[in-house]
Amino acid sequence: MTTAISKPKLSLKAQTFGAIVAIISAVALPQAIHLLGTASGTGTALGEILLPMHLPIILAGLLVGPYAAGIAGLGSPLIAFALTGMPTAAMLPFMMIELAAYGICAGALRSVRIPDIAKVFTVQVTGRLIRAAAILIGFYCFDSAINPTVILTSIKIGLIGLVLQLVIIPLAVYRLRKADNE
Repeated sequence: MTTAISKPKLSLKAQTFGAIVAIISAVALPQAIHLLGTASGTGTALGEILLPMHLPIILAGLLVGPYAAGIAGLGSPLIAFALTGMPTAAMLPFMMIELAAYGICAGALRSVRIPDIAKVFTVQVTGRLIRAAAILIGFYCFDSAINPTVILTSIKIGLIGLVLQLVIIPLAVYRLRKADNE
């Protein structure tokens, strides 16, 4: 029994467009959330709760594949940092690793025949495990300023964002694929 279905290969142009849209979205969406947080008095906490950078990267992986989404995941935190100073310099390498993992994993699951919600859950677990490993390596091997306690704390704080991803991303994939087939 095969677990993958044959999807047409996307052109380099389509993959590039997908990566650019994902990067722009992954930079702009957190800024909109931070503005909302500032207006509501929660500051940057709303971004930590809703995890807005994750959405476009996972979505890109499921739609355009691992290369485009991996590059978008790697590049978007770097571009956001250069433009806005966020994420912080201490968190930047870990965000780059995590988002690249999300993009690559989502892209690798693009053609696998399982429900999209299962794909998103798999991507979330894989990305968070890779991020945790990077934080532990950074802390114990390279004297990183990021304490390993942030691993569980960020999962607890971002639980709402993780649940939203499980709802929003499969719906978006369904709608986009349906529109593409019409």
